[in-house]
Amino acid sequence: MTIKAIFFDFGGVIQRTEYQSPRQHLAQKFGMEYEDIDKFVFESPTAKQATVGEIKVEEHWQAIAKRFKLGKDEIAKFESEFFAGDVIDNELVKFIRELRPKYRTGLISNAWSDMREYLIRKKLDDAFDTLTISAEIKIAKPEAKIYLHALKQAEVKANEAVFVDDVSANIEACQKLGMHGILFRDVEEAINQIKKMLK
Repeated sequence: MTIKAIFFDFGGVIQRTEYQSPRQHLAQKFGMEYEDIDKFVFESPTAKQATVGEIKVEEHWQAIAKRFKLGKDEIAKFESEFFAGDVIDNELVKFIRELRPKYRTGLISNAWSDMREYLIRKKLDDAFDTLTISAEIKIAKPEAKIYLHALKQAEVKANEAVFVDDVSANIEACQKLGMHGILFRDVEEAINQIKKMLK
């Protein structure tokens, strides 16, 4: 087995919600449970449309603003507080950078239209050879086409690639195509599993 490329998911892997209190506080403010506000932002009809590029991310936030009766400044504050507990795993980013140039690295993310800009702003885009963002290509995981697009971009075959994701359905989908999947639980375990595969 010769591995040539390692792909990573973003939310839940590279960036994770380490502190739940800001989102919990926001939920309480609107008389909701944590899970409900989480679902509203990530699983509402406009969230799903934004994920496959049917609408821009701004339209999704406008829908949230309408639902919670928020003005322009208030929705910006809402968004900021919602993501305040999210942390980028610098240890994992360092490891991804160290994989290059021996291996190709890529991102496969179900994300909205502002993802690429976010990666550039956080100086993370240069850690990857390829970026496969669902809103840009209008296909989301676990659809097979998103993985095929990533493989084509990286110019590797399915059995030459590893994919790390925190959602089991996404791992099962990539494995059906012949990719090697790693279900993310914690960073140390994921790094050890990748190293083992690369031996």
